[in-house]
Amino acid sequence: MVDVTIGIAENGRQLTLTVDDKPEAIEQRVAEALGSTVLSLLDDKGRRVIVPTAKIAYVEIGPADSRRVGFTSGS
Repeated sequence: MVDVTIGIAENGRQLTLTVDDKPEAIEQRVAEALGSTVLSLLDDKGRRVIVPTAKIAYVEIGPADSRRVGFTSGS
């Protein structure tokens, strides 16, 4: 799993999603999409995210954060 963060042009926000794929595969999909009109990704919860490529400022691909659930002790 990898986290993908997409910066949106002319907007201070960014979109972050976790994708169940390898970084190389995501990079290839982004590169292919830049020659197209949209970037379409499926997140780890089965939701499809579609971003117009004209609005993509940057794409950051990195390892997914391990999210802890529950209580931890300080010792």
